[in-house]
Amino acid sequence: MATPTVADLNKQMWDEALTRLLDLSTVTIKRNAELEARVTELEVELSVWKQAHTNVLEAAERDKKTHNARVATLNKQLSSGLFKNQNPLVLCVIDGDANVFNPSLIAEGHKGGRLAAQELTKGIAEFLAQEEVQVFGRLSFWVTVYLHKRGLLSMLQSENICSADQFEAFITGLSQASPRFSIVDVGPGDGADVKIKEYLQTYISLPQTLRVFFGGGQDGSYGTTFAAIEKDDSLGKIVLLHGANGPSENLQQLSLPIMQTEGLFMTNVPGYAQRRPSHIPLSGFNNNVMSESGLISPQSEPQSSAPSPTSRATYGKRLIDPTKPLHKQNPPPCNEHYLMTCTKGVNCKYSHDWLLTSEQLEVLAKNAKKAPCNYLKNGVDCPYGDRCCWGHVCPGGARCFHLSKGKCWFKGEDMHPPLSAQDY
Repeated sequence: MATPTVADLNKQMWDEALTRLLDLSTVTIKRNAELEARVTELEVELSVWKQAHTNVLEAAERDKKTHNARVATLNKQLSSGLFKNQNPLVLCVIDGDANVFNPSLIAEGHKGGRLAAQELTKGIAEFLAQEEVQVFGRLSFWVTVYLHKRGLLSMLQSENICSADQFEAFITGLSQASPRFSIVDVGPGDGADVKIKEYLQTYISLPQTLRVFFGGGQDGSYGTTFAAIEKDDSLGKIVLLHGANGPSENLQQLSLPIMQTEGLFMTNVPGYAQRRPSHIPLSGFNNNVMSESGLISPQSEPQSSAPSPTSRATYGKRLIDPTKPLHKQNPPPCNEHYLMTCTKGVNCKYSHDWLLTSEQLEVLAKNAKKAPCNYLKNGVDCPYGDRCCWGHVCPGGARCFHLSKGKCWFKGEDMHPPLSAQDY
C-alpha cells in the first residue's frame, strides 16, 4: 500500500477540522434556536405574571374603595339613629327587559316563577352572609322587576322560548312568591329606566335601607344617578347584579361589589330585547301591573313560602401588529375582557380595543392559563367556575419544578393534582 503523502494528510486533517466545525455550527445554531424559543416563552409567561400581579393590585384597590364607601355609608346610618328606630330594608330592583330570566324557568310557568324567586332570594341571602352584614332587628326584603310585558313576550315567542300562557304563569308565580315581590309593566319606551332611577334615588336615601341589589342594562344611562348617590355617601349600599351581560362599563369603574347570578338569567339576550321594543298589539293580552299593591308598607309581615369571547372580540377597533406577539402589543389585550368579563372598565390598564382572530384568542387563553386564579390561590371558590380565564391547575402538575422549590405561584389547594396511573 502506498504511503500517504504530506498533501493527502494535510487534506485529511482539514476535512476533519471542517467537519467538526460544521457539526459544532449545526449544534450551536440548534441550541440558539432552542434558547430563543425559551426566551420568547419566558417573555410570554412574564407578561402573564405582570398582568396577574396588576389584577391583584387593582382588586385590592377596588376592595379598598368599596370598604371606604361602606364605612361612609355606615357612619351616615349610625349618625341618623337608624338602628334604634327602624328595621333594615334590603331591596332588589331589576330591569326585566335587559335581564331576562332563564328560558328554562320561564318555560316552567308558575313553578318556574317561584323557583326564580327562591334562587334570587337565596343568592342575596348568601351574598349578605359572605359579607358578614350585621342586621339589627327584623330584616325586610323587597324585590321589584320593571319590564314591558308585551314587548318581552313578543321576543320570547319569536325565539320559541315560551307561549303566552307560560309567560303569564311565570310572571304570576314570581309575583306571588311573596307579598314583597312586585312585577311592574312599564309599557314601551324608556319607562323602566325612568322608574328605576327614581326608585334608586328615593330608597337609597332612606336611612333604614341597608342594601340595594341593582340589575340594570348595558346602555350606561345611570351615570348621573350613581354620581348623585356617591355624592350623598350612599354608594356603599349598592350591590350590582351580574345579569344577562354583567354591569355596564361605567358602573364597573365605580368598584362596587358584584353578585353573581349563575343560571338565573338568560346569558345571550337578543339585542332588540334590550332596546325597549315599541308597542306591539297582541289581542287578549293582560297589560295590567302584576303587583300586590302600589306603595307597600315596609312593616308588613313576611309570608313563608354568561357573551362569548369571540363575539366580544369583534367589537375591537384596532388590528394586531402581526410582527409582535400578543403580550408585546401596546397595550397588550386584556385577558379578562376577551375571555371572560373585565370589571375594571375605563380604569383597566390593558386594551379592550384589539380585533382578535379565533387563533389569537386561543393563544390568549392558553397564556392566561399559565397564571393562577386569585380566588383559588387564596382558598376561595372561584365564582366563574369553568368560565374563568385564569389557571385553576398548575400547567406543571404534580411534577412542577417550581413546586419542589416551594416557589410555584399556584399555591391553592388542589392546584397540583396527583398523578394518575397513566402518568407514571
